[in-house]
Amino acid sequence: MKNIVTLSLILLLILINVNYSTGQSLEIDDKKRKFELSFGQNILFISDSKVIDFKEDNALVVPTSSVLLLAQLRPDHKWRVPVFFNLPIETKQFIVNGQLVSEKASPALGTGIEYCFLEIDIDKVSKIELEGGPFVSFLFDENKKVRVAPMIAARVRLQQGEHLLMYVGVDYALGVNAYGLFFGTGTIF
Repeated sequence: MKNIVTLSLILLLILINVNYSTGQSLEIDDKKRKFELSFGQNILFISDSKVIDFKEDNALVVPTSSVLLLAQLRPDHKWRVPVFFNLPIETKQFIVNGQLVSEKASPALGTGIEYCFLEIDIDKVSKIELEGGPFVSFLFDENKKVRVAPMIAARVRLQQGEHLLMYVGVDYALGVNAYGLFFGTGTIF
């Protein structure tokens, strides 16, 4: 697993270097940029219904971290089609009566459609965008069952130049009643 992540990061750095070394203008022109690739982290919070059950047992819930791999097709200036893979890097954990209880966290693959609601130019090479939309997520349980969960997500994205971007966002999975906070960095091709 570490080899795949290391190889992916090296590939990303090479692609960023190639894009910046072409000597292109730093003016932002999203009409030419049709693909985004980013790496980040997702912090998942347990659902409300389970929190109520655990409060009765005097439990403390520990958020679950996961690696977020995001690819986004950009067929239009305002519309985007993201595809993501969420790989947990730790188990779901709870502290119940002083004892640590762990459960396996499920990886997820998903897609959806996003719309850019707001775009603010900071200067001629930087801008902030607010985008969001509906998604569908496929959760892979430990017994090889696939659960489908509809989601709503939104993110604030800061773009510097034509390629570099950073983002932070929130998501809510309706099917499993779970909240998430995600953030990351990437490049636009």
